[in-house]
Amino acid sequence: MYFCKNPKRREAVLSNLHFNGIDYLEVDDTNQSILYVHFLKPLPGQLNGVPAVPLLDKPNFRIEGGVRVKNIVVTAVAVGSDKVLKLSTNLAGDFSTYTLRLVSSPADDTVPAKFDPQLAAVEFSFKANCPSDFDCKVEPVCPEPTLNDPRIDYLAKDYASFRRLMLDRLSLLMPEWQERNAADLQIALVEMLAYTGDQLSYFQDAVATEAYLYKARQRTSVQRHARLLDYHMHNGCNARVWVQVAVEAGGVMDGAPLPAKTRFLSKSNEPALTLDPADLAQKLSDPQLLVFESMEQQTLHAAHNQISFYTWHDQNCCLPAGATKATLYREDKAPLFLEPDPTKKEPYPVLIFEEIANPETGSSNDFDPAKRHAVRLTKVTPLFDDIYLDKNNVPGITVYEVEWDEADALPFALCLSKQINDTEVLEISVVWGNIILCDHGISVENADLIPPAAPAEGNFRPWLPSRDITVRSAYNPGLPAAACLTQLADKAIPDIQLEEDGDLWFAKRDLLASGRFNHEFVAEIASDGSVRLRFGDDVMGKKPGPGFRPKASFRIGNGSIGNVGYDAIGTIVHSGSGISGVRNPLPARGGINPESMEEVRQFAPQAFRTQERAVTEADYVEKTELHPQVQKALAVFRWTGSWHTVFLTIDRRNDKPVDEAFKQEILTHLERYRLAGYDLEIRSPQFVPLEIELQVCVKPGYFSSNIKNTLQNNFSRLEFGNGMRGFFHPDAFTFGQPLYVSAIIERAMQVEGVGSVSLKTFKRLGRVAAQEISKGVLQPASDEIIRLDNDPNFPEKGKINFIMLGGL
Repeated sequence: MYFCKNPKRREAVLSNLHFNGIDYLEVDDTNQSILYVHFLKPLPGQLNGVPAVPLLDKPNFRIEGGVRVKNIVVTAVAVGSDKVLKLSTNLAGDFSTYTLRLVSSPADDTVPAKFDPQLAAVEFSFKANCPSDFDCKVEPVCPEPTLNDPRIDYLAKDYASFRRLMLDRLSLLMPEWQERNAADLQIALVEMLAYTGDQLSYFQDAVATEAYLYKARQRTSVQRHARLLDYHMHNGCNARVWVQVAVEAGGVMDGAPLPAKTRFLSKSNEPALTLDPADLAQKLSDPQLLVFESMEQQTLHAAHNQISFYTWHDQNCCLPAGATKATLYREDKAPLFLEPDPTKKEPYPVLIFEEIANPETGSSNDFDPAKRHAVRLTKVTPLFDDIYLDKNNVPGITVYEVEWDEADALPFALCLSKQINDTEVLEISVVWGNIILCDHGISVENADLIPPAAPAEGNFRPWLPSRDITVRSAYNPGLPAAACLTQLADKAIPDIQLEEDGDLWFAKRDLLASGRFNHEFVAEIASDGSVRLRFGDDVMGKKPGPGFRPKASFRIGNGSIGNVGYDAIGTIVHSGSGISGVRNPLPARGGINPESMEEVRQFAPQAFRTQERAVTEADYVEKTELHPQVQKALAVFRWTGSWHTVFLTIDRRNDKPVDEAFKQEILTHLERYRLAGYDLEIRSPQFVPLEIELQVCVKPGYFSSNIKNTLQNNFSRLEFGNGMRGFFHPDAFTFGQPLYVSAIIERAMQVEGVGSVSLKTFKRLGRVAAQEISKGVLQPASDEIIRLDNDPNFPEKGKINFIMLGGL
């Protein structure tokens, strides 16, 4: 009836002197019709030959059960030992469970005297010795006890509801307790538990909330979710600006270096040219004051305060848009130090061109402030002009022909000199030297973290003591001036550095590429600007040991607030003399506010859809054309014997050559996209030179020579100052682009004075015509580009001729 884990009936019978019972039953190994019944004690009448009760015989055993084999009876009983009886049955049973029961007689089902009723029967199987794949251990049938769960109000989520819930429960359990005084010990205990429950409930809700991008409230959580989608949430970056420092001629700063991290201040209500470093702390109490620091050391020269353009005695001169070369000089013949010292490995200096007077009126009050441009020199060639006469009629002067990178090409035409009223020649534009690159932010050195040292156990996750940390990209001093001000916000890193016992730790965007010994960490910026540092785990990045107590060096200042206008900086933090002027001719650029969490929620789910690898030919074309110098690309896969090679044919902008330097630049650009096992081969395009002849009828009253000159300009490869391009400009055609007869006729008819146009010759140069005129189109191959330079020095690059009829 019962199933008990710890049966005690057997021990009770063994300790009783008057009762016996069945211990267990065995089936013979060779003959399943023979059963061995083991009893707990010697059987009556078998001990010392003195029978105490009648002996058990065949009528006292009954076998019950069976599914297929039933009505099994005991045919013989023999003594096996003083505790064992050997029973013989008429049949061997089936695989079901049988019960051997002790009875007084076949007609009396009661248990024989002196036998325990609970141990007077035993279940067994005739097939117990048959091989089986199952464990013979009997599994418990009694279920584990279950406790009644208390009724919990899951709507209770804050301090007030928890307090009310516990007081209601106590009123039910202890109705006599009616105390509700806040000073009561029991009430204080209830309120303490309610407070703890409130904290745990908030943590539970926070975990569920921060687990999803669309409802996370912490900036760190949003940043990590976006990182899983390969989207880097940026924390903004600081602004950069070019600052000019003028020095006194012959002063202590003339020819002296200005160290890096020199501080410059924006103009305030109390303008001052210089500020003693000891007074800086008091000055910083002004919340409107912005601090900039120089990013490199710069040697200052008084001769570079203002430099003039040298026009070789010509007047009314202009530096055209796109210029990359000019000639400079000092009227007082002071030498210019524009060539960097090769022993110091300094880059070429940066100069700023500025218009200081109106070219039309000559007035310095209405000049165009947009006519200012910074360039980094790439070459300086000193020249000597023997014809020049100074104010004292002394002949000869050294001038400097300077060149700069095409990335810094002049974006506008700059007037250099202007003759006013046929007598006066004014200097319209000048050049400023002593230009220093500065960025927004003030440095803080040797600050303690919070907490200052790593604990003996657990992770070290300290906070920085300040907020609004500067975030910026790495600076390469050899880049063109335009590139120095450009920062990629998603690649900018907080400007933080740790130092302990001479070991430096550097901030990284993540630790995925950090080795186990790398001293690197991640700075996680919260919504309120606070910064927490996360170190490695000795797998990705080194884990700080117990007692790690670094000193932090960082900068404060970030975002668009640093994008000050031109001439907004006017103070230098300098304790000495020799400084005569500080200004920023150009406005600051690049300051970006941190990306908002809502922007990340909008953009991050789409980030993984951007293809970041090149698999097909179209992928290689797409990724190659991301390069700013590539107008069009053509990709072809070829098996070169051992591996696949991607042959890339590139149409470079402005007809620039695909030289070795550019090929290496393209290989570097495609390295992040290309598949492993695929080689890249960069090739120059195949050009198709054309030969065209047009017969033009000029309208009466027009000079045919003027019309022809206009047509030659319209069908040239030139780019004009008004933004118009010639018909055969190098960027007008690309791979496989056809040229239609109708396009040529249309362009010619747009010229004023042209009456009619007919095409006489239209074919590939040096080839027999293939009926291009009758077809109305010249179709190059997919890897060919149409070209017509009409250069008499290079007739093999295509030519066009005009047969002029009529006109004057």
